[in-house]
Amino acid sequence: MHKMLALLGSMALAAMTAAAASAQGTVKVGVIMPYSGQFADLSAQMDNGIKLYMKQNGDTVAGKKIEIIRRDTGGVAPDVATRLAQELVTRDNVDILAGFTLSPNAIAVSKISAEAKKFMVIMNAATTVIITMSPYSVRTSMTLPSVGASAGMWAYKSGLRKAYTMVSDFAPGKDAEAAFQDAFKKAGGEIVGAVRMPVANPDFSAFVQRAKDLSPESIFIFVPGGAQPAALGKAFAERGIDPNKIKIIGTGEISDESAVKNMGDAALGIITAWHYDHTHDSKPNKDFVAAYNAEFKRNPDFGAVGGYDGMHVIYESLKKTGGKADADSLVAAAKGLKWESPRGPFQVDPETRDVVQTIYVRQVRKVGDQLLNVEFDKMENVRDPGSAGKK
Repeated sequence: MHKMLALLGSMALAAMTAAAASAQGTVKVGVIMPYSGQFADLSAQMDNGIKLYMKQNGDTVAGKKIEIIRRDTGGVAPDVATRLAQELVTRDNVDILAGFTLSPNAIAVSKISAEAKKFMVIMNAATTVIITMSPYSVRTSMTLPSVGASAGMWAYKSGLRKAYTMVSDFAPGKDAEAAFQDAFKKAGGEIVGAVRMPVANPDFSAFVQRAKDLSPESIFIFVPGGAQPAALGKAFAERGIDPNKIKIIGTGEISDESAVKNMGDAALGIITAWHYDHTHDSKPNKDFVAAYNAEFKRNPDFGAVGGYDGMHVIYESLKKTGGKADADSLVAAAKGLKWESPRGPFQVDPETRDVVQTIYVRQVRKVGDQLLNVEFDKMENVRDPGSAGKK
């Protein structure tokens, strides 16, 4: 009997050893995003970026096969994101957590990353504090403070002295608001008013009218990507705000290609500070846009480049570790990575694990028969304004 039990035990051990050996040949990446709901299109763009990078670079790196496991949060759902991350770690045995369209979800999963010691690649979520919540996370999108501060500095430099701010009432909006206001005031400008709007707000008319009544020289805006940028742009047009008289300045979501298409000529004149547009003039970007168009029959957006560069970080980190996928090895390898992205020069800050990149100032103009974001100014090597404390 004891011999039989010993035999069964050795068989079970052998089976587990074989399974572990098999698993060692695969690196599992759990991608958590809202594939359905209001933010589904942005998630699709990010996922397309992931797919394109893997098509161009293969699904094997450092001798390890890359397996993507996708999970849908359905929207802003920190509790759902937490549950999905826990399942990915304990049931699916993922090595890496990635994706994260939305900051509340990324914040929730950061706790899982820290506790389970899993490398985490934030491909879009832009609230500044996220990167501090797990020592194993890196970001490949941007931070809203870096964009908001760039917009505030540019606004004053361009001659504007009075501004009103309108942002969505959640962490990213508060980040963008605080950074713009701080930079604008430090330069010498005056904030004449501010409003925070519900995150799922469908109608901006009353908020826009309140801003118009104050007759500011400029209005700084932030709303998350999805359906809201076009709705806000149309509200500006319906309330008779002329971007040539009151400068509308925002983060890039407001003039994303899909938003501009929905707004039509109402988008003309909108100025944004942002890190990527498919019109960016560089060879790496032209190649990226051509490949993306060929594969998905549409132009890439900021989500697509975040997903694409996120996979670059995963691949290059695995190359440096020789295929080791533990969090300590991967995050050490990711620190300081530097390359020419479709968006321009990009670096993972070796101190903060956050983004160092160029922020472009663009305006929606008519080029031929198209409405496009036209770059006319830029700020290089931009870090998050609070990066000194993010170590």
